Amino acid sequence: MGITTLQIDSETLKELKKTKETPRQTYSEIIRKLIKIYKAAKKENQYDEFLHKIQQQKMRELWDNKEDEDWENV
Repeated sequence: MGITTLQIDSETLKELKKTKETPRQTYSEIIRKLIKIYKAAKKENQYDEFLHKIQQQKMRELWDNKEDEDWENV
C-alpha cells in the first residue's frame, strides 16, 4: 500500500483529531471508517426511498377509491 499526502484545511484536521477513538489511531483509519459509515448510510437511504415509493403506491390504492369518496359525501 502506498502513502500519499492529503491536503485538508486546518478546521477539518481539528475535527479529525476529535474523532480519534484512541491516541494511536491514524487519520487513514478514521477516514476509512468514515467512508464505511457513509456507504452504509447511503445504502440505508436508498432502501428507505425504495420502501417509501412502494408505500406511496399502496396508499393511493387504499385511499383513492370510490368507497372512501362516498363516505366523505355522507
